[in-house]
Amino acid sequence: MIKAGCKWMFLIIGTMIGAGYASGRELWQFFGDDSSLAILLFSLMFIFCCWVILSISFNLESGHYLPVLRAVVGRRLTGVYDWMIIIYLFTTTVIMLAGSGATLQAFNFSYKFGVVMIIIPLILLFIWDVKGIVIVNSFVLPLLIAGLLFVLILFIKDQDLSLFGHVHEMSNWLAAFPFTALNILPLIAVLGAIGNQVRRKGEIWVASIGSGVVLGVVSYLYNNSLIQISEDIILYEIPLFAILKHYPYEMMIFMSVMLWIAIFTTAASGTLGLVTRFRDYVRQPLWILAMMVIAIMLPFTSFGFSTLIEYLYPLYGILNLYVLLSLLLYPVLSRFKIR
Repeated sequence: MIKAGCKWMFLIIGTMIGAGYASGRELWQFFGDDSSLAILLFSLMFIFCCWVILSISFNLESGHYLPVLRAVVGRRLTGVYDWMIIIYLFTTTVIMLAGSGATLQAFNFSYKFGVVMIIIPLILLFIWDVKGIVIVNSFVLPLLIAGLLFVLILFIKDQDLSLFGHVHEMSNWLAAFPFTALNILPLIAVLGAIGNQVRRKGEIWVASIGSGVVLGVVSYLYNNSLIQISEDIILYEIPLFAILKHYPYEMMIFMSVMLWIAIFTTAASGTLGLVTRFRDYVRQPLWILAMMVIAIMLPFTSFGFSTLIEYLYPLYGILNLYVLLSLLLYPVLSRFKIR
C-alpha cells in the first residue's frame, strides 16, 4: 500500500513541479512576502483536493479524466473544462519549451538553441510511447526534490536565515486559492486516468498527504529563501539562479541539469496529454503527432519564460477557482445528492 501510494505521490508531485515551480518563478508570482498562512492553506487544500480527485477516480475506476471532470463540474460544464484542459496543456508545454531556452540562456547559449535542445529529444521520446516518460519521471523527481531541499537548507544555513522569521506575516493568505486552483486541472487530467489502477483506499491517503506535506515544506523553504534575495530576482528569468550564484559553479550546473530534466518531463506529460487526446482524430504515430503539436507551439515561445508565467498562470488560477470550490464542497454536495 505504501509503495503504491508513493508511486502516485510522485506522479502528483511530478504534475506540480515543472519549470515554473522548480525555478521559483511560479512561487514568487503568487506568494513572496506575508505568505506563510497562504502556503499552509495551499498545502491543506492540495491534500484535500488530491484525496477527492483520487477517491472519485477510484470509485469510478476511470481510465481517463472525463468521468472525473463530469463528476466535479457537472455535465453542462464538462465540455468547457475539457477544452480548458487542452488549452492548459498546450500553453504550459509552451512554457516548458521557453523554460528550456531560459535555462540554457543562463549559460550564455542562445534562447533559440535552448528551445531546440528540448524539442529534438521530446519528439524522439514518443517513439517509445508512454514507458519512457514513466521511467524518467520516477527516477528524476526524488533526485530533484532532494537537490532542491539540499540547496535551500544550505542557503538558509549559510545566510543565517531564520526558518520561522516570517511565519507571523499572513496578509497575503488569499493567494493560496488561485495558486491551488492553478494546479487543479492538470491534477484531474492525470489522476483521472489512474482510477482503474488504484487498488486500495490507503494508497489515496498516502499519495494525498505525502504530496501535500512535501510540496508545503518545499514551498515554504523556497519562498523564505526568495524573500531574502527579492532585489536580485528581477535580474533573473529563473529565480533559482539568484540563490545558486552564492555557490560553486558545479552546483549551478547540477541544479540546472535537474531543472532542465524537470522541464523536459513536464513538457513530455503535456505533449502526451495532447497527442493522446487527438489520436483518434489524426491516426498517426505519436511521434508524428508530437512533432505537429510542437511545430504549432514554437511561435509562442518567443514571448519568453517569465512573461508567459506572469500572465498565463494567474489567469488560469482565476478561471479554475470554480473547480477548486467544487472539489472543496464535493463531499457535502455528493451526500446531499444521494439523499
